[in-house]
Amino acid sequence: MSLFRLDASIRGDQSVSRAVADTAEAAWIRTHPSGVVTRRDLVASPVPADAWSSAVMGSFTPEGQRTEDQRRIVALATQFVDELVAAEAYLFAVPLYNYGVSQHVKTWIDLILTDSRLAPGQEPLLAGRPAALVVTRGGGYGPGTPREGWDHATPYYRRFFGDVLGLRLHVSEVELTLAENTPAMESLRDLARRSLDAGHASADAHGELLAKHVLTTGAVR
Repeated sequence: MSLFRLDASIRGDQSVSRAVADTAEAAWIRTHPSGVVTRRDLVASPVPADAWSSAVMGSFTPEGQRTEDQRRIVALATQFVDELVAAEAYLFAVPLYNYGVSQHVKTWIDLILTDSRLAPGQEPLLAGRPAALVVTRGGGYGPGTPREGWDHATPYYRRFFGDVLGLRLHVSEVELTLAENTPAMESLRDLARRSLDAGHASADAHGELLAKHVLTTGAVR
């Protein structure tokens, strides 16, 4: 049984979302030692920016009449959805960038939605399967902060992974990730550390929960 992990941070080894997701993954492996982890790194292997338009046009074109580019992109969409279907649980490490969704994640989402298996109007293909969602934000966006309401990513991630894909979502959120290296945010560093500690604790619990769910229910196919 397998865990599918998606990463999208551009910060490499300095990425908080990757570090918190590592905690969730470690909990999964600790609880389910024989489990397999399949990874998709959208920064190391980004989805082409024009993939969505090629896939849309290809889906409306008879297979024998598709261009080479359309065939390649349709096959890529199929591969991505195959990765999701093959898993029993999911771990998504997704940051907030420029107050919105990471372009790498959005391009991947747009592409997988061109696959007929995820078409609207039918029972979600992955409905009921467990997923851990790790969301990180460089600043503070909570109630009473100057930028309350500026986080346009987390509601979208919740809506897509939870409502569109039908996953049973467990969310870990970490804020103020830029405080440690930003002089103007020095006064917020204690809050940032507490948020990070809480995020790791939450991710650890969620990784264990995912593994226990799979072990208890078996494959959800």
